Amino acid sequence: MISHSLTLPNGITLKNRIVKSAMSEALADASNNPTPDLIAVFERWSAGGAGLLITGNTPVDRLHLEHAGNFALDDLSDMARVAELASAAKSGGAKVLAQLAHAGRQTPEAINPHPISVSDLRLDLAGYDDPVAASDADFAAVIGKFVRSALLAQTAGFDGVEIHTAHGYLLSSALSPRINTRQDRWGGSLANRARLAVCIARAVRAAVEREFIVAVKLNSSDFQKGGFDHHDSAKVAVMLQSEGVDFIEISGGTFETPTAYQHTSKSRSTAAREGYFLDYAQAMKSALKIPLMVTGGFRSADVMNAAIAAKKTDLIGMGRPFIIDPQFPAKLLSGSITAAPAIERDFPPAEDLPRGAVLNWFCTQLTHLARNGRPDLELSVVDGHEQYLEMIVKATRRLQNVRR
Repeated sequence: MISHSLTLPNGITLKNRIVKSAMSEALADASNNPTPDLIAVFERWSAGGAGLLITGNTPVDRLHLEHAGNFALDDLSDMARVAELASAAKSGGAKVLAQLAHAGRQTPEAINPHPISVSDLRLDLAGYDDPVAASDADFAAVIGKFVRSALLAQTAGFDGVEIHTAHGYLLSSALSPRINTRQDRWGGSLANRARLAVCIARAVRAAVEREFIVAVKLNSSDFQKGGFDHHDSAKVAVMLQSEGVDFIEISGGTFETPTAYQHTSKSRSTAAREGYFLDYAQAMKSALKIPLMVTGGFRSADVMNAAIAAKKTDLIGMGRPFIIDPQFPAKLLSGSITAAPAIERDFPPAEDLPRGAVLNWFCTQLTHLARNGRPDLELSVVDGHEQYLEMIVKATRRLQNVRR
């Protein structure tokens, strides 16, 4: 049941099974520090009743951001603000993880025209330039940055970190035989392609305290021909388990195939609309002894409880409902509602909207929630999409001005 507590391998107990999965909040300042808006929204989420909150993409290297609005965690961070963020996120009784990431080739050219990647294969989207294949020294530096960021998160008061190994970022692309064309010890076999993620998990686990949570977000599949698939994903999950990881979250897709960000209409059945990755999760769950978290599509309490009862997952990850109603977990757990908000089911089909419009609309609504305490549900999908794009352009200009 979603109301039941869960004790992780390191002995830390989550008060229930509902998790706010990572969303790209885009609420950092021009120096990539947490703003009062970011701190406020995590305080609202903590008061909402979820057992665990995970920050959005938190880069370990500010030259490899997902976008200019990222909160970055490194030696240049304002640690007083970082500590304030952690405290706010825990104020309502939730645990909180910082999701540590390195964007790799998915770093916009306006931030870094030639980011390091596992190979020199360019992202097939506008706004991204040619990456540079990382050297052994580059990979060693990346591992060190993940460790340093994890230690900073621990010092700031976070309960743990989640190592982002999904959605096409550096660690995810290293796993993909389509992108990772290397012939050295970082490429070729699955063990070699998993080396970067495994080394980071091992190094972080060794550096932090035992009660500090170390989780990994992993693609169930890239959903690209020749890419990382669910058979390999289950094997990598077992490798990570051996490194002392406390739980694994599975999702799917990349920037080029954004499966994790899809939305489905009311015309489809509840089973089809919810738990996008549950079929993949069941095979992975049977191979693991540590808890598994599945993110993507969940809305109905009955579907969530059935997935836990069937041992397909241990934790239920959701994102968008937290923007529409930060209090929905408490309502769901008390039985006053039977499903989380699913406003996206009223939206036009994805093919009738600009690319990324729904995701961008929710990002704009997140800003409204942070500043006004509620979303603006009168805002059209297209208008919200355009507002978000404009917001990122302005954030990028501010960041570039600071760097000059």
